[in-house]
Amino acid sequence: MFSPPPAKQLSSHPHSFICTPSLSPNPKHHNKQSSGVGVNDAAVEAFQELKLKKKYRYIVYKMSDDMKEIVVEKTVEGADYDDFVKSLPPNECRYCVYDFQYDTSGEGQRNKILFYVWSPDSAKIKQKMLYAASKDALRKKLDGIYTEIQCTDLSEVSYETVLDKVTRMTS
Repeated sequence: MFSPPPAKQLSSHPHSFICTPSLSPNPKHHNKQSSGVGVNDAAVEAFQELKLKKKYRYIVYKMSDDMKEIVVEKTVEGADYDDFVKSLPPNECRYCVYDFQYDTSGEGQRNKILFYVWSPDSAKIKQKMLYAASKDALRKKLDGIYTEIQCTDLSEVSYETVLDKVTRMTS
């Protein structure tokens, strides 16, 4: 059984102690980042279906209503990039994974799995902070992401902007 180390008395005053931080014995806490937000298992399963089975074109993730975990908001099978961009809410943050297709000169069509952090300027500050602090909880569970696209407005998520970033990274 785990028991924390005893607190040390700071002075001769009976109520002054130094608290020593300890690791949580609860394994559930190991799936959470400093924001305390966890990742729902279905969020990782949906990603595996996109990555391995090519079942989806993109996945949109959001915080659960109680703000305690990241959940799948929707999965979309047959859609183009414009549909994806239109699906981003104008005033709320989201995480997204998109199976990005593009043509290379002479090498044919390529696919890269991209992770998007959508944090529009018009979103509430508290929501932006929670999404920023919780991003790594999801990102670390999604093995096989090529790169991350951080976007605060539609120009940063445009096909041309993203294509430019992806092609600069591959050359």
